[in-house]
Amino acid sequence: MRWRLPLLAGLLTAGLLPQACATVPPPPPPQAPGGNPQRGAQLITRYGCGSCHTVPGIRGADALVGPPLTHFGKRTYIAGALINNADNLRRWVQDPRAVEAGTAMPDLGVTAVDAEDIAAYLLTLE
Repeated sequence: MRWRLPLLAGLLTAGLLPQACATVPPPPPPQAPGGNPQRGAQLITRYGCGSCHTVPGIRGADALVGPPLTHFGKRTYIAGALINNADNLRRWVQDPRAVEAGTAMPDLGVTAVDAEDIAAYLLTLE
C-alpha cells in the first residue's frame, strides 16, 4: 500500500498520467442512421413539442415548460436518466413514463417511425 502514493506522485510529476487520460478518444456522437431529420422537424411541429420546449430550427418552438433542447446532440443524458443515443431517445420520445414514472413529459402517442425521425432531428442539434 505504501508504494502507491509515490508511484502516483511519480506519474503526475513525469506528466504521464494526464497524458494517458488525454489519449482516450471521445465517444462518437449519437446518431439515428435510419431516421429522416427533415421529417423529424415536421413531426416536432405536428406533435406540438414546441408548446413545452424550445427547439432550434422549429418556428414557434420557444416554450420553457420543459428544458430547451438546444445542443441536444452534445448532451450526455436524456432526462437525466438515459445515456444520450438514438435507441434511448426513441424510447424516451415514445414512452417517457416507462423511463421515468414521475415525469411531466406526456405520452403523445408517437409511433416508432416518428420517434426515429424525431430522434434523427434532435441528434443533429449540436
